[in-house]
Amino acid sequence: MDIQNIQELVKKSEEDFKQPTQISKYVQFSISDTLERIDAYLNSKHISGETDSLGREKPFFNIGIAAANIWYRATDIDRSNIQIKAAKEKDYINSFLATIHLRAWMRREMFGQFLNEWGRTLARYGSAVIKFVRTSNNLHISVIPWNRLIIDAVDFEDNPKIEIIELTEAQLRKRVQTHKYNPDEVDSLCNSLKARETKSGLKKDNKNNYIKIYELHGNLPLSYLTDKETDKDIYVQQMHVVSFITSVRGKIKERFSLYKGKEKKDPYMITHLIKEDGRVLSIGAIEHLFEPQWMVNHSMKSIKDSLDLASKTIYQTADPGFVGRNILDNLQSGDILIHALNQPLTQLNNTPLNIVPQQNFSLQWKQLGNEITGVSESMMGATPKSGTAWRQTEAILQESHSLFELMTENKGLYIEQMLREWIIPYLKTKMDTAEEVSATLEQYELDAIDGVYIKNTAIKLTNTEIKEKILNGELITEEDKMAIMAEKEQKIKDSLTKMGNQRFFKPSEVDWKEQFKDFEWDAEVNITGEAVNYQSALATLNTALKAILIPGFQENKKAQMVVGKILELTGTLSPLEYNAAESINNTPEISANIGGNANNPGSAGGVGELTKDLTNK
Repeated sequence: MDIQNIQELVKKSEEDFKQPTQISKYVQFSISDTLERIDAYLNSKHISGETDSLGREKPFFNIGIAAANIWYRATDIDRSNIQIKAAKEKDYINSFLATIHLRAWMRREMFGQFLNEWGRTLARYGSAVIKFVRTSNNLHISVIPWNRLIIDAVDFEDNPKIEIIELTEAQLRKRVQTHKYNPDEVDSLCNSLKARETKSGLKKDNKNNYIKIYELHGNLPLSYLTDKETDKDIYVQQMHVVSFITSVRGKIKERFSLYKGKEKKDPYMITHLIKEDGRVLSIGAIEHLFEPQWMVNHSMKSIKDSLDLASKTIYQTADPGFVGRNILDNLQSGDILIHALNQPLTQLNNTPLNIVPQQNFSLQWKQLGNEITGVSESMMGATPKSGTAWRQTEAILQESHSLFELMTENKGLYIEQMLREWIIPYLKTKMDTAEEVSATLEQYELDAIDGVYIKNTAIKLTNTEIKEKILNGELITEEDKMAIMAEKEQKIKDSLTKMGNQRFFKPSEVDWKEQFKDFEWDAEVNITGEAVNYQSALATLNTALKAILIPGFQENKKAQMVVGKILELTGTLSPLEYNAAESINNTPEISANIGGNANNPGSAGGVGELTKDLTNK
């Protein structure tokens, strides 16, 4: 096995991708055909052609896009729904600081746009493949379109993943510098430009300046890299970028190896709304509607043919003199028709048959499709029937969303996996920086940070001033210490400029390697993308507020425990939020930017001191 065979592996994988697999005795699955059919239905195209055997156009009554859009909306997760929570009290500050850097990374990498693209792909196809690209400075995340992937139809994790990339000559040559491609191989390949094609060999356009290359990632024999026979039994994770030219008979006649090398881990990750056994591609809204879509189109075609026939004016006669003549083409206004004896010209009765049964048949299939996809008429914005109580409509909506809550939970679990395996380890390496990171905080976070910061910084400044006074021979009493402490706290409060709930942090003065050791597995990732029942949440908070306002509540530990348990079980308020008010004293009322400089000692030494104070708490 030598390095040249990597092109054969790619070519064979591409051929196998088009072959069906046997899931069970009666079930076959072709990932290639399924993807092609989904793409056709998304674009309202028939897979059997746009016209029937008589050349008549076939309508496409698309019922899939609406269902896919509802899946998309009902399972949406935003950036604000992603938080890193502390599983233990000692990790509270760590989780807080990690969330700050997570928000900065999501903003920089346009993670919100990624979430939208990811959700749209999941709703349409049921599954989506995500790719992480780690560079020296950044971590990029993207959704790979299914029409650019070649994977095993049954097992994703343990088989090579191949991504099809089409580049212009300029783009390909640029990758010599940006991606370390082999310049000699790139130069040879650029002399064989090919027109862009789909995986099935169809031309995408008439341009001939696009070059198809294959990027392969997988756990493969080391011999693919070393070209040594002795390494064929040693498996390592590796990456190859190749291309090839085939003959008329399909055999490879020219090979190009643009890049090869080892890699630490597989950059691809597959995600599902609901995972299916025996197949790597889950079932999305469009595939669920394959059969209903076909039957609705069939019914609409029958109705269309009936209406087309009814729209025509047809005459009949037994007079052979009218053979081959057409009233529209062969007669003019004022012409006189002469008939043979007893041979009248009469209009044919072509009134359409009753199409109501066909319409009902179509509606039955459409209703079945809604039941399969879990979509109700109220979710589509349909007006309820007259007399329908709004509580009934609300109950139907809530029941309909229960399926999507499971899908959203699955999405949240995948986001948690992304954070633990890729994003948090990356953030840990980038926290030691001199650049300030800003964060917009919730009120309880704001109170916690300001309370800790003011107290710790005031102590430091007080100790410094007392030390200077003692060295100058002054006598300091306890009353003096308390007065200095109060003065420093007030100066720090006054130095907080009015900037709402935003804070700035400078992490360069913290030992992040030790601070966040194993943090990606100790922290709790909280994804709150599910639909929130605000009326229920408000009722719970109102009940808790009434209990808290009862005289003696602060001394009644049992009542405090019950209220805390209610808030925790309903998910309305986290224990950290609930307990934050009790644990913070002398919190400043001014919400502002924490900062400082050498010329303003009242500002407590600058933004870098904040993280040091917090992590030393």
